[in-house]
Amino acid sequence: MPRWSYAIAGGVLAAACLGVAAYAQQPAPPPFATTKVDGTDNVYVFRYGNHQSMFVVTSAGVIATDPIGYGRPQAVVTYVDEIKKVSSQPIKYLIYSHHHFDHIAGGKPFKDAGATIVAHKRARERLAALKDPHTVLPDETVDTSRTITLGDTTLELSYIGPVGSVPGRGMIDFYPLEAEDSMKKVLTMDWDKLIPGHPGAPGGRLGTKQDVRDQLTFLQDASAAVKAEAQAGKCWDPVEKDLKLPKYENWANYAQNLPFVLRRYCALWGRGT
Repeated sequence: MPRWSYAIAGGVLAAACLGVAAYAQQPAPPPFATTKVDGTDNVYVFRYGNHQSMFVVTSAGVIATDPIGYGRPQAVVTYVDEIKKVSSQPIKYLIYSHHHFDHIAGGKPFKDAGATIVAHKRARERLAALKDPHTVLPDETVDTSRTITLGDTTLELSYIGPVGSVPGRGMIDFYPLEAEDSMKKVLTMDWDKLIPGHPGAPGGRLGTKQDVRDQLTFLQDASAAVKAEAQAGKCWDPVEKDLKLPKYENWANYAQNLPFVLRRYCALWGRGT
């Protein structure tokens, strides 16, 4: 019986994309694509624009993640249609990875197809309070972990908190110390491939444990550098304008996203939040 692990994360869901040279010069990718994950018989990645989801085909139905329909309802219809091209099995579950609308808005076509929607209990609490008309509330919740067995496949859902390129606007509700602990937990888990919620560069690859180690090291380096500056009274403007992390200047999105990282760590070390 195959066993696949999918981590329900509460923050940045991007595996590190380290090779970045000149990808902007490549031809634009098609608006969406569905690909089978190498080395598996039944795990697929669905990409629409710069968002990705995964789905697993079992002998008794399909388990899908994240409808990624924020501001683009056609993406969800396309997602369901792409699943139907792969399998005639019914869609039994839709898993929300976390509460960000760009990942989980637009789930009604899955609900209409008969899917049970599952999310972390705190995500459901947040969604219930926000009452977003485009986001279907979960039917069932997960606390620390849950196992879903469907047909010949067992899916393990694990809440670990957060796991790209240099992270950007998502840092606004990012919890740095908890994120480091979460990545350490990810490294102790038994897995081979990480499917990021954002593909990074066009044609971006899946993640590895080394990517998680690299991302963790990046966050630790950024944290240490900002902490020293904050204790010298240089947060926020001097840090955002002047602090550089040259070790990572070849990472994707370094120039545009580094200020978001520095700002968040200034809030941590300069204000204690």
